[in-house]
Amino acid sequence: MEDRAIKIYAPTNNKIVLKIIPGHFATNYSHVNYYIDMTAIKTRQSDALEAAKAMASKYANDRVVDTIVCMDGCEVIGAFFAQELANAGVLSLNAHKTIYVIAPEYNSVGQMVFRQNNIPAVAGKHVVVLAAAITAGNTVRRSLESISYYGGNIQGVETVFSAVDEIEGYLVSSIFKAKDLPEYKTYSTKECPFCKQGHKLEAVISSNGYTLL
Repeated sequence: MEDRAIKIYAPTNNKIVLKIIPGHFATNYSHVNYYIDMTAIKTRQSDALEAAKAMASKYANDRVVDTIVCMDGCEVIGAFFAQELANAGVLSLNAHKTIYVIAPEYNSVGQMVFRQNNIPAVAGKHVVVLAAAITAGNTVRRSLESISYYGGNIQGVETVFSAVDEIEGYLVSSIFKAKDLPEYKTYSTKECPFCKQGHKLEAVISSNGYTLL
């Protein structure tokens, strides 16, 4: 698969690069024609910093952000994002005037939960959700429901790539959109043209990577 990889540069910053691999892949909720490799952006210091700068540049200093909830292993980006927001003068109403950066856990039925020690970083706080990639939006939708359940006030959704512009009435702000990926497509499992044509799935993909079939 790796020998088919294509590099896509962000429209606003050519230091931010996605590696995409064309093929026939399954996510938890859909079939897609690209595997989007987020490894470098999520784990490499320089790449994560550039992504964080791009996200923070859209926040005016009259915005309030108390907590960043990092999904998909985005904690490195989240830490830089918090720092860039602070540098830009974005307000935090926390007593210590700085931003929490936390990651949720998931129970046995896939619901997003927060341990007792992290609930104070959500309850009554102004929360931004940070994800690596959004295709159908189901995972982020569940996260928004969970944050609201714990009393968080959702301020926005940030992601590196998104195929959707809004979820549950919240605008999704992304560095890359579907239009930036040549002929990117996502299908329901019942409507996938690759399946109808008899093409086998190559891999199951998630925020952690891919598993060949």
